[in-house]
Amino acid sequence: MDSAETATPPPDTTKRRQQQSPDMMYTLKLLMAGGLAGAISKTATAPLARLTILYQVSGLHLASAGAGHIQRLSLGAALQHIVAQEGFRALWKGNGVTIIHRMPYSAANFWAYESITRAWNHKWPASRPHEDILRRLCAGGIAGMTACLLAYPLDLVRTRLSAQTTSNYYTGISHALRAIVHDEGFLGLYRGLGATLLQIGPSLALNYCAYETLRSHALQLYPDYSSPTVAMSLACGSMAGVFSSTCTFPLDLVRRRIQLSGQHGGQQQRMRYMDVVRGIIARDGARGFYAGLLPEYYKVVPSVALAFCSYESLKKFLNVASVDNRHR
Repeated sequence: MDSAETATPPPDTTKRRQQQSPDMMYTLKLLMAGGLAGAISKTATAPLARLTILYQVSGLHLASAGAGHIQRLSLGAALQHIVAQEGFRALWKGNGVTIIHRMPYSAANFWAYESITRAWNHKWPASRPHEDILRRLCAGGIAGMTACLLAYPLDLVRTRLSAQTTSNYYTGISHALRAIVHDEGFLGLYRGLGATLLQIGPSLALNYCAYETLRSHALQLYPDYSSPTVAMSLACGSMAGVFSSTCTFPLDLVRRRIQLSGQHGGQQQRMRYMDVVRGIIARDGARGFYAGLLPEYYKVVPSVALAFCSYESLKKFLNVASVDNRHR
């Protein structure tokens, strides 16, 4: 009798467990949908992502001659040059670490956005359109910076692996991590973090805001749909990606160059944000801040579109409703 009473949890404990279980399952589904969406979009656009990085770093003295040559080629010719010099698989160089980085990054990113949105709507319910825009900007920026902080060392490694052409100083993910710590100290894993947060915050804020606003208008035009179709998600994601990328591309270029400035124990390891900015202006003028913008567009349009489309589709499959659906 006593043992039976001891084994039976109190009613309030059982109730709390029942309430926590759906929330935990909802969180796991969001994390799964976000992680897989990021992996799908990044794998599909990996060749263009690598080409963008090579364009962005071609102005560095430490960049190889191959990277400098690529900047003078057209998009198709540049891809052919990489294949001729390094083989077809080189188009996906660094994609392994991209996936390892992108899955937790994307999972945390989407989950944080949904969680912040839910909390914001509960505390400050939107009554006017501009209030929704403010919430989307804030939630997107905070979500992006949160995810970035969690997965930054892998982003640094991805950049350095992708930027290698004829030289293979880093032989893989684990070697790159060890070499960076050995050459630059533990804080070397966070080289360029400030510049990255400066770029990621506004980029994700604009990205989420543009996508959610466009999606909202699309669903208003087609009231028969309770959630966006694949075509809607692709179109809205493409436009959102182009908009956010155009606005924040110079910040992304600067952060890439800072990330690479200390590799191999080079002499430029104390390079700071304004050093990079002044160097770009001195070398290429204002146009230098948009080196690699064309392949960035080619990458961003399918990448962001696939990320949002995959996320929406996976949420439907997992029966998870978006918290933003209630505020259109």
